[in-house]
Amino acid sequence: MLIEAQSVTKMFGAFKAVDNASVTVEEGDILGLIGPNGAGKSTFFNCLTGDMPLTSGTVRFAGTDITTAPPEERARLGLARSFQVPLTFESMSVLDNATIGALLRHHNAREAQAKAREVLDRVGLGRLADAPAKSLGTPGRKRLEIARALASEPKVLLLDEAMAGLTPTEVREAIELVRRIHAGGVTIVIVEHLMEVITSLTRRVVVFHQGREIARGTPREVTSDPHVIEAYLGRRKVRHAGES
Repeated sequence: MLIEAQSVTKMFGAFKAVDNASVTVEEGDILGLIGPNGAGKSTFFNCLTGDMPLTSGTVRFAGTDITTAPPEERARLGLARSFQVPLTFESMSVLDNATIGALLRHHNAREAQAKAREVLDRVGLGRLADAPAKSLGTPGRKRLEIARALASEPKVLLLDEAMAGLTPTEVREAIELVRRIHAGGVTIVIVEHLMEVITSLTRRVVVFHQGREIARGTPREVTSDPHVIEAYLGRRKVRHAGES
């Protein structure tokens, strides 16, 4: 088991953003986390990566308790992520952005740059290596953030709405990129609102609503679950849909 999150709770004052969530990720998984806006998905990611401390619960990674470990230690163990809003260093080149991730494994600058160029080629940004990061549009910035994460040679890659804001063609291209990354031996966990992405990529899905898990199963199972439909559409719309 690569990730074992048990009874994870994150509170902001009296508000439970994540409420007693337990999720496991096995090597080779492509796991989807879905739910309406404000369901707690990204907060749960932040708890896994150490960007937010847990209020209670435990997180283990590859058998190691990382509940209180800082993000850099989790990254060294092999846990990498992207963010909803790409965090690129705009004044630096595309290559230098990717090199930051590679320096986690390769302390020699030349080796780190070689690794960075390799992953830029993998994500389709090789020809733009020397361009400033600020010259990239949304699709390019999202790919650059994935490249920086891949350059750290992760065991698990957490993708937080990596396809939000993309055109349908760009989404299809991004789906193929994720497939190639997974085929290269990286376990994937995806937070995504686009059901096309979830149904195309994931093997298992966990559904969050108001900070709690309300369903889990295959994409087909959860998308036909009345509790999931209600969480997305609301009780009144679900009733009307059933009457039509």
